[in-house]
Amino acid sequence: MSQSNPCLWLQLPQSSQSPCDRYKHACCSYNGSVYILGGRETSSLRDFWKYSVVHNEWTELSCTGEAAPEELEEHSMVAHEGFLYVFGGMLDSPYTRCRCALWVFDVVKQKWVCFQGKASSPQNPTNRKGHSAVVVGSAMLMYGGIVDIKGSSQDFWSLNFDTKAWSLLSGSLGPGPRHSHSAVAYQSCMYIFGGLKGLQEQRDFWKWSSINHTWTKLKNKSGPPRLVGHSAVTYKESMLLFGGGESQNSLSSCLWRYSFSTQTWAQMATLSDSNPPDKIHHCCAGLGVSYQSSTSSHPPSSALQPKLLEAKLRPFKNRCFPAPLTYLGSEVTIELETLSPGKCFENGSRSFGVKSSTEPQLIRSCLTFENRAFRKQWSCTEEELLEEEEEEDITQHLPDLLLVLGGRPYAQHSPISVWQMTLTDS
Repeated sequence: MSQSNPCLWLQLPQSSQSPCDRYKHACCSYNGSVYILGGRETSSLRDFWKYSVVHNEWTELSCTGEAAPEELEEHSMVAHEGFLYVFGGMLDSPYTRCRCALWVFDVVKQKWVCFQGKASSPQNPTNRKGHSAVVVGSAMLMYGGIVDIKGSSQDFWSLNFDTKAWSLLSGSLGPGPRHSHSAVAYQSCMYIFGGLKGLQEQRDFWKWSSINHTWTKLKNKSGPPRLVGHSAVTYKESMLLFGGGESQNSLSSCLWRYSFSTQTWAQMATLSDSNPPDKIHHCCAGLGVSYQSSTSSHPPSSALQPKLLEAKLRPFKNRCFPAPLTYLGSEVTIELETLSPGKCFENGSRSFGVKSSTEPQLIRSCLTFENRAFRKQWSCTEEELLEEEEEEDITQHLPDLLLVLGGRPYAQHSPISVWQMTLTDS
């Protein structure tokens, strides 16, 4: 796929059993599900949810007990080997300045557990907001944030998951004090873009190498403008950066892609009648093997892809979209994988690759829309499908999706805003 391929944006309707809309929350994807914690509506929130994209269902998880966090906003959350690590975001008080604001959730046991940090660590990071955190190898790297009245920080911390020890990293001159920036991990490096440096919005782009412990400022002449409150994820050999703005009143709906191999930026085109939302202080989560970082404990996409190609594909069920899609006429089927500007979008008719669904179909290589989205159609029985689902990991068959969850502007007391972006192939 070239960077010129357009993307398809769709808003996913949410049921009443959903978290309320919010901003300044934290989320991460793990094992085919998305976890979302806290944030702000009219006040700081203390709720914890799990979203299954396969069933389009939300499950509220416990966020009580001594090991659970309190109300949080502008915190971070990362996943590593069956655990979610949450840091910062507490409301300011004398208590927060003398405490390591770290919480750990056991995904298998579905409960919060106490994190016994290494007593020999000389110091631990204190509570902060608007920082970034990524996983590189067996460590969480955390940069910047606002630390109480001191303002933006340039602290750069590492938490070793194996030894449970914190260390304050040093190196060559780096991004400097900042918050509300974005960060991703790729191979042995951490990449940071934009954010606020004091009161000034930034558009600089930095790379930290965990091998030689140095910062490098990267060229960004053709890249995104000054941004704060944006979000970024690693996708294949590139970084996708979405939304944010130079201020609360100048929001962006642009999607940018940075290629790690060519070190170039490109703004992604959007399919006609497919309008991404203007969002700031939202969260992005990638689902599918192409979004699995090679720095994490998940197998990299290159290791999973041969298995996907060799295995017998089976239906991926998702009840995200109600039917019928009346604005396209009667019952329709849209082949997402085969969408391309030349193939599916005729300037005159805007056919969107629509096919009649009056005849039985056997589709083995594309995603389709019917009453359920992302369901591949087969001639086998439901019993055979259930047997296959027991034998195979459904997360290995997820299509590559980017979800944008929440953010400002938000709808008070309404289900959380969830948008889905799919990159199309030629």
